[in-house]
Parts: sequence; structure tokens; C-alpha cells
Amino acid sequence: MKQVLIETIPFSVNPIQLTEGLKALSGNPLVEGILATCEVKNGNGRYYAKDLWERELDKYMTLVKERRACGELDHPDSQVVNLKNVSHNISSIWWDGDNIMGKIEILPTPSGNILKSLIGSGIKVGVSSRGMGSLKQVGEVLEVQDDFELLCWDFVSTPSNPGSFMSPLREGLNSSPINPYAKVNSIVTEILCANGTCPIF
Repeated sequence: MKQVLIETIPFSVNPIQLTEGLKALSGNPLVEGILATCEVKNGNGRYYAKDLWERELDKYMTLVKERRACGELDHPDSQVVNLKNVSHNISSIWWDGDNIMGKIEILPTPSGNILKSLIGSGIKVGVSSRGMGSLKQVGEVLEVQDDFELLCWDFVSTPSNPGSFMSPLREGLNSSPINPYAKVNSIVTEILCANGTCPIF
């Protein structure tokens, strides 16, 4: 039976690099690192075959190319990405051995601003794949079956795959201007979101 499968990887981002780092064409901060690792038992005891990830990434690349590879801050109990909770967009994906690497743009949405503030404050957050699929016990691992479908990657608080970290992209201090309104945006977001809910802008 298919179920929601969630895999989490920690990020390590230097707060100074986040504000001075390389920005997307839109001016939003970018982070880069490992999104997932295949052919090994992960922190959840699951095993993903490389050909399974290759198939799913081929399909997911359409979303990346169309700038629709969005994810949320925290995992919902849903099979869809809820646009009012979107915090980021994956701008590129590539392979490095058995690691799926990615470049992620943090968006200026309420959830994106929270994510940026957390990272800017030195809080470690994880990136986690969200997908649907079934599992089969094979020895000491739960093997993800061929019916797996990748939905997205979300940012979460609890990592299950230690050793994989994201870093802000940085080309030099003058490579991109620092947004002079970033502090104001941060304060306004903090005020608007103080009661635990953020309005959609």
C-alpha cells in the first residue's frame, strides 16, 4: 500500500553568507547541497535504488525548468504542495555520484521569510523529500518500491540523514547587492506573524 515517504537531510548555512551570498536573478538568496543519497540505508532505515531516483528526477526536471519545483516549510500531511505555505523553489538539480545535489532559492513568502530568519539566526534546518510509495522489508532495510513518486523537497527541523549539508552560494562580496530593505522586511514579517499565522501577501 502506498504511503507518504519523508526523508530528511540537515543543512548547515553560515548566516553571514546568507546575506552576502549569491542571489538568484530575482534577488532571492540561494543555498546548495545534497538533497538525497541513494544506494545506502538512510536514517529512516529506507533504501532507494539509483534507477528509482533517476526516473523520478527525469520527471521532476519539468517542474524545475518551469519554476514550479516548490516546497514548504515543514511537511504537511498532504500529497500536494500548498502554495500558501511555499518557502522555496529548487532552481537546479544534478548528480554527484550517488548524491542528488540541488540549488534552492529561498522565496520572499511568509514561510520563506521565516526560513531565511531561522538560517540567518544560525538554526540548523533539514531538507526532506516528500513522496508517495510502498515499502518492502528486505533484511534490515525497508526497500522503497517501484511505485514511488517524488512530490517535492520541504525544509524541516528534524534531520534523518546526518552528514549532508547545504551551503549558501557565494561568488564574492560584490557579486550581488544586499537588499537594503531586508531588515525592514524581516521586522514587518515578525510583527505580522507574531500570533502564529502569517497573512498571504
